[in-house]
Amino acid sequence: MVNERKADARAAVSALRDVLRSRGIEVLLHHPAASLISSTDSFDASELAAQSDVIAVLGGDGTMLSAMEKLGSTDKPVAGINIGTLGFLTSCTENELELFADALLSGDYRTSERTLLQSVILHADGTRQEFAALNEVVLARGQTGKLVSLSARINGEILNHYRADGLIVTTPTGSTAYNLSAGGPLISPDARVFVITPICPHSLSYRSLVIDDASEVEIIPEGSGDEPMFFTVDGRDIVQMFAGSRIQVKKSSRSFHLLRLKNRSFYEALRQKLGWRG
Repeated sequence: MVNERKADARAAVSALRDVLRSRGIEVLLHHPAASLISSTDSFDASELAAQSDVIAVLGGDGTMLSAMEKLGSTDKPVAGINIGTLGFLTSCTENELELFADALLSGDYRTSERTLLQSVILHADGTRQEFAALNEVVLARGQTGKLVSLSARINGEILNHYRADGLIVTTPTGSTAYNLSAGGPLISPDARVFVITPICPHSLSYRSLVIDDASEVEIIPEGSGDEPMFFTVDGRDIVQMFAGSRIQVKKSSRSFHLLRLKNRSFYEALRQKLGWRG
């Protein structure tokens, strides 16, 4: 799979296919990847997941999040090959294709099982929408400069009433994404927790909260109704929220399996991506 909008996408798909084939590894192409290199043999995402042993995704973290949604419920390991920018979710770079192919051939890799969030919007009119998130779900203000009012409950008990730009519920995987930008903590991907982080809260006493991932979080829009709010899932699936609606968030029964090369770690990624020089 590939983010076909990346400048190097065509060359990267072609190079990866050549390297894998040179080692006798069969290559199946998602429709956009096949179109880039004018191949007539291609598959949709669900077919790709069903017929592959490993799924390679060429792009950055955003491409990996999109791939998670498209692949649906699969336990196949997904390897991100970074032709993007930050790349916390990716396994290697486009300059390490030989290393990646050799690891596939020898089985010299591991998988990191990542928690997903299951979120349900219960609309005031009785309808419902369901989503899965690898990084986070967010309820935030709309296209105005106004703060919004919302409340959060944990297992039915009120946590707080917030005046803020919004609220993030994140997985450990998502702790390096929007949560980090909003001042939330970094979390090891193996930790069995969620993080609730307010976005630009009006009170300086409002802080991120780390909770057990067996908890169920409910987020409720409040206010007079003239404060537009939007719910987003991993930066996509934008849904406008209205008074009387609420969002339920809990750990999904599904998980996402990231491929990791040996001798690569989350802590190494932190040092590299965040420029730590301690």
